Amino acid sequence: MLLVLESNLEKMVAHLLIEIALEFASWISAEVKLYIIKEFQRLKVEESEQLEWQGKRLLTKINYLIHTDAIKTYWIPVELTEVQKSFIYASEADMLNVALFGMRAKEWEDNNPNKKGNIRDCASTIELAILSNLEYHNSLLIKDGINQKERRMRRYVSFFDDDYDEEEDEW
Repeated sequence: MLLVLESNLEKMVAHLLIEIALEFASWISAEVKLYIIKEFQRLKVEESEQLEWQGKRLLTKINYLIHTDAIKTYWIPVELTEVQKSFIYASEADMLNVALFGMRAKEWEDNNPNKKGNIRDCASTIELAILSNLEYHNSLLIKDGINQKERRMRRYVSFFDDDYDEEEDEW
């Protein structure tokens, strides 16, 4: 309850500060007031876009957990070492990365050494939505016992990636 009151109080104070700033800007000139209004609107749009991206990124992370849980439950034999398991997880993630982005995570890192985060952190909102769906559908195929080669042929890589060589089963 206290947090809600603080949040409402913060909103009220912020609103009052905006009104005061606009009145002050009006006093200076109509041009300054218009500039402040336009800048405020631009910031609201930017904030909204950022929130949308963050929501899609969170959804992708949640679906990634569903995806990795399906891999762990239906795909990875218990007797494998942690290192072997990590290669399976990476292989599955890279399959989706290649399908969507046209490259593996390591390739992206090599091509983008100055960017912060990973390939998924730098994805657009649309790419994150697609990735979220790919992860979910891939988890369903894993639960159905369909191996990676068949999943690539069936759904993703044959459609998205021209560099896939079916004979070599490589990208």
